[in-house]
Amino acid sequence: MARILAIANQKGGVGKTTTAVNLAASLAATKKRVLLVDIDAQGNATMGVGVNKDDLDLTGCDVLLGEASVSAAIVTPPTLGFSVLPSNTDMTAAEVGLRQRKGGENALTRALSSVQDNYDYIIIDCPPALSMLTVNALVAADGVMIPMQCEYYALEGLSALLDTIRKVRAVLNPRLEIEGVLRTMFDPRNNLANEVSAQLLAHFPDQVYRTIVPRNVRLAEAPSHGLPAFDYDSQSKGAQAYLALAGEVLRGTSRKAA
Repeated sequence: MARILAIANQKGGVGKTTTAVNLAASLAATKKRVLLVDIDAQGNATMGVGVNKDDLDLTGCDVLLGEASVSAAIVTPPTLGFSVLPSNTDMTAAEVGLRQRKGGENALTRALSSVQDNYDYIIIDCPPALSMLTVNALVAADGVMIPMQCEYYALEGLSALLDTIRKVRAVLNPRLEIEGVLRTMFDPRNNLANEVSAQLLAHFPDQVYRTIVPRNVRLAEAPSHGLPAFDYDSQSKGAQAYLALAGEVLRGTSRKAA
């Protein structure tokens, strides 16, 4: 049965989608069976793996609203080593529809249960908001990975997400745990980045990954080619960082940062 990881942070621009796409690709590179689930209406993860979000017969919206099976909506691009449940702007209808339904927070759990045995990992790219769709991801997930850019407001935003995780764990999903905090877009020459990194390690000594994702041109270029960094330039620092992260996930050593 697949381990389900939600990649979540209500703050945008922290490398959430980059992490979801590249972790999925890196786990697939280790011969794991992987499903990437895009529940963000922007559809960036969908486009980032070469799937045209504007040319889809079925999306995750149809699945969440019970209008299609998850197996019917999943696509497997021939150039990738993993599958994708795609998204586009239709996902906003799912956000509204699920709010109006009793038990709407369990829609993704119900959907994924039918395919969970087909994969080793299911990676969910959440919207940049603490929305009904994000709650669906947290209810379905075994663990939450939190990408964070080491900047001034990082810790403040993290506290709101942690509060949501605690509430979901208490009421809806007692198995939910923090898989790890990932430092992204890191520039060691930036004094503030180093200070925030030190604060993260002080506040969450057992929950910060050893892996640090650097600012990297190849990592930034890859989505415009519809490819994960591993497929675009496997030797780039960004691709290598996500391979290292996949290794930590596989070993379960996410909470032992140096």
